[in-house]
Amino acid sequence: MKNLFIFSMLVAAVSVGANGQVNVPEAAKTALAKKFPTAQTVKWGEEKEGKPAVVVYEAEFKLNGKDASANFNAKGEWQETELTLAKTDVPAEVLKTIESQFAGYKTGEMVSVETPKGKSFEFLLSKDKAKIEVVIDPQGKVIKKADVKEEKE
Repeated sequence: MKNLFIFSMLVAAVSVGANGQVNVPEAAKTALAKKFPTAQTVKWGEEKEGKPAVVVYEAEFKLNGKDASANFNAKGEWQETELTLAKTDVPAEVLKTIESQFAGYKTGEMVSVETPKGKSFEFLLSKDKAKIEVVIDPQGKVIKKADVKEEKE
Protein backbone atom coordinates (compact mmCIF):
# COMPACT_ATOMS: atom_id res chain seq x y z
CA MET A 1 0.00 0.00 0.00
CA LYS A 2 2.96 2.30 0.41
CA ASN A 3 4.21 1.84 -3.18
CA LEU A 4 3.02 5.17 -4.56
CA PHE A 5 4.21 7.09 -1.51
CA ILE A 6 7.61 5.39 -1.68
CA PHE A 7 7.69 5.77 -5.47
CA SER A 8 7.01 9.49 -5.19
CA MET A 9 9.81 9.79 -2.64
CA LEU A 10 12.26 8.02 -4.96
CA VAL A 11 11.28 9.91 -8.12
CA ALA A 12 13.08 13.05 -7.01
CA ALA A 13 16.83 12.82 -6.62
CA VAL A 14 17.62 12.95 -2.94
CA SER A 15 20.99 14.34 -2.01
CA VAL A 16 22.58 14.39 1.41
CA GLY A 17 25.92 15.51 2.71
CA ALA A 18 28.95 13.25 2.99
CA ASN A 19 28.08 12.34 6.59
CA GLY A 20 24.49 11.43 5.67
CA GLN A 21 23.05 14.56 7.26
CA VAL A 22 21.03 17.24 5.51
CA ASN A 23 21.69 20.84 6.46
CA VAL A 24 18.08 21.99 6.83
CA PRO A 25 17.53 25.73 7.23
CA GLU A 26 15.97 26.74 10.55
CA ALA A 27 13.18 28.48 8.61
CA ALA A 28 12.10 25.12 7.12
CA LYS A 29 12.24 23.37 10.51
CA THR A 30 10.22 26.14 12.13
CA ALA A 31 7.65 26.10 9.32
CA LEU A 32 7.20 22.33 9.68
CA ALA A 33 6.69 22.62 13.44
CA LYS A 34 4.14 25.41 12.94
CA LYS A 35 2.18 23.70 10.14
CA PHE A 36 2.33 20.18 11.63
CA PRO A 37 2.77 20.52 15.41
CA THR A 38 1.88 16.84 15.97
CA ALA A 39 4.39 15.47 13.43
CA GLN A 40 6.40 12.55 14.78
CA THR A 41 9.54 10.71 13.64
CA VAL A 42 10.65 13.51 11.32
CA LYS A 43 13.42 12.75 8.80
CA TRP A 44 14.69 15.42 6.46
CA GLY A 45 15.88 15.05 2.87
CA GLU A 46 16.89 17.42 0.13
CA GLU A 47 15.53 17.45 -3.43
CA LYS A 48 16.09 19.53 -6.52
CA GLU A 49 12.90 20.46 -8.33
CA GLY A 50 11.97 22.48 -11.38
CA LYS A 51 13.99 24.18 -14.08
CA PRO A 52 16.22 25.81 -13.13
CA ALA A 53 16.65 23.35 -10.26
CA VAL A 54 15.78 24.75 -6.85
CA VAL A 55 16.61 22.98 -3.60
CA VAL A 56 13.55 21.91 -1.63
CA TYR A 57 13.71 20.40 1.85
CA GLU A 58 11.44 17.43 2.37
CA ALA A 59 10.35 16.24 5.80
CA GLU A 60 9.01 12.69 6.02
CA PHE A 61 7.03 12.04 9.19
CA LYS A 62 4.07 10.37 10.87
CA LEU A 63 0.91 12.44 11.23
CA ASN A 64 -1.89 10.88 13.27
CA GLY A 65 -0.36 7.46 12.58
CA LYS A 66 -0.18 7.97 8.80
CA ASP A 67 2.84 8.42 6.54
CA ALA A 68 3.23 12.03 5.42
CA SER A 69 5.75 14.30 3.75
CA ALA A 70 5.97 18.05 3.37
CA ASN A 71 8.25 20.19 1.21
CA PHE A 72 9.56 23.63 2.16
CA ASN A 73 11.95 25.99 0.43
CA ALA A 74 15.00 27.50 2.15
CA LYS A 75 12.88 30.46 3.34
CA GLY A 76 10.49 28.06 5.10
CA GLU A 77 7.69 28.56 2.59
CA TRP A 78 5.47 25.49 2.36
CA GLN A 79 5.38 23.92 -1.11
CA GLU A 80 3.51 20.60 -0.84
CA THR A 81 2.14 17.97 1.53
CA GLU A 82 1.49 14.31 0.74
CA LEU A 83 -0.51 12.10 3.10
CA THR A 84 -1.14 8.38 2.72
CA LEU A 85 -4.87 7.66 2.92
CA ALA A 86 -7.18 4.80 3.75
CA LYS A 87 -10.17 4.27 1.46
CA THR A 88 -12.43 5.75 4.15
CA ASP A 89 -10.46 9.04 3.90
CA VAL A 90 -11.18 9.49 0.18
CA PRO A 91 -14.11 11.78 -0.75
CA ALA A 92 -17.20 10.08 -2.18
CA GLU A 93 -16.98 11.94 -5.53
CA VAL A 94 -13.41 10.73 -6.00
CA LEU A 95 -14.32 7.12 -5.17
CA LYS A 96 -17.24 7.32 -7.58
CA THR A 97 -14.81 8.30 -10.37
CA ILE A 98 -12.49 5.38 -9.54
CA GLU A 99 -15.40 2.93 -9.54
CA SER A 100 -16.96 4.23 -12.78
CA GLN A 101 -13.92 5.06 -14.92
CA PHE A 102 -11.52 2.40 -13.63
CA ALA A 103 -13.81 -0.57 -13.03
CA GLY A 104 -11.88 -3.80 -12.58
CA TYR A 105 -8.72 -2.08 -11.35
CA LYS A 106 -7.34 -2.86 -7.91
CA THR A 107 -6.55 0.17 -5.82
CA GLY A 108 -3.05 0.31 -4.40
CA GLU A 109 -1.56 3.36 -2.76
CA MET A 110 -3.87 6.31 -2.11
CA VAL A 111 -2.33 9.70 -1.38
CA SER A 112 -3.73 13.18 -0.93
CA VAL A 113 -1.53 15.93 -2.35
CA GLU A 114 -1.97 19.50 -1.23
CA THR A 115 -0.14 22.52 -2.64
CA PRO A 116 -0.78 26.25 -2.46
CA LYS A 117 -2.78 25.77 -5.70
CA GLY A 118 -5.15 23.18 -4.22
CA LYS A 119 -5.71 19.56 -3.34
CA SER A 120 -5.78 16.37 -5.40
CA PHE A 121 -5.76 12.63 -4.86
CA GLU A 122 -3.24 10.21 -6.42
CA PHE A 123 -3.92 6.52 -6.88
CA LEU A 124 -1.83 3.61 -8.04
CA LEU A 125 -4.20 1.24 -9.84
CA SER A 126 -3.48 -2.19 -11.31
CA LYS A 127 -5.28 -4.59 -13.60
CA ASP A 128 -3.60 -7.76 -14.79
CA LYS A 129 -0.02 -6.62 -15.49
CA ALA A 130 -0.93 -3.02 -16.21
CA LYS A 131 -0.31 -0.32 -13.61
CA ILE A 132 -1.46 3.26 -13.89
CA GLU A 133 -1.19 6.37 -11.80
CA VAL A 134 -4.33 8.49 -11.67
CA VAL A 135 -4.70 11.99 -10.24
CA ILE A 136 -8.24 13.16 -9.42
CA ASP A 137 -9.45 16.52 -8.09
CA PRO A 138 -11.81 16.70 -5.07
CA GLN A 139 -14.83 17.00 -7.38
CA GLY A 140 -14.02 13.70 -9.08
CA LYS A 141 -12.46 15.01 -12.32
CA VAL A 142 -9.48 13.03 -13.67
CA ILE A 143 -6.54 15.43 -13.95
CA LYS A 144 -3.89 12.95 -15.04
CA LYS A 145 -3.63 9.32 -16.07
CA ALA A 146 -0.26 7.74 -16.82
CA ASP A 147 1.14 4.25 -17.27
CA VAL A 148 3.61 3.21 -14.59
CA LYS A 149 6.67 1.44 -15.89
CA GLU A 150 8.30 -1.18 -13.70
CA GLU A 151 11.87 -0.26 -12.83
CA LYS A 152 14.47 -2.94 -13.38
CA GLU A 153 16.83 -3.62 -10.52
